[in-house]
Amino acid sequence: MSDGIARSRLAEERKAWRKNHPHTDWEGGYFPLTINFSEDYPSKPPICKFPNGFFHPNVYPSGNVCLSILSERRGWRPSITVTQILVGIQDLLDQPNASDYAQTEGYRLYVSNPDLYRERVQQQVLQYPPSL
Repeated sequence: MSDGIARSRLAEERKAWRKNHPHTDWEGGYFPLTINFSEDYPSKPPICKFPNGFFHPNVYPSGNVCLSILSERRGWRPSITVTQILVGIQDLLDQPNASDYAQTEGYRLYVSNPDLYRERVQQQVLQYPPSL
């Protein structure tokens, strides 16, 4: 997909994107997410990545997001919008998919010690405050 078409699509979708996820353990954090679009987008999904070491059951230690709609083999369709990707990631942050985890530590805490898991999430929220 040409650069101009991708930019136009992103500009349209950005208008409708929810920028915050209120009333969750993740509220108040502004988490850096890089979205890399290949030349084959939208035929192939973008790669979505948080910083290395980002704490979450569905984020690999490398920062790559493990979400079915971002997988060519499992759920990607060219009709999926950037807004749908971002909302899907926001939902995943609050409601991890324990059956498809990417990070052992995040998964173990999420399933065996929810209080400690929430504490770690809150620490991460403090690590990524809003920029002024």
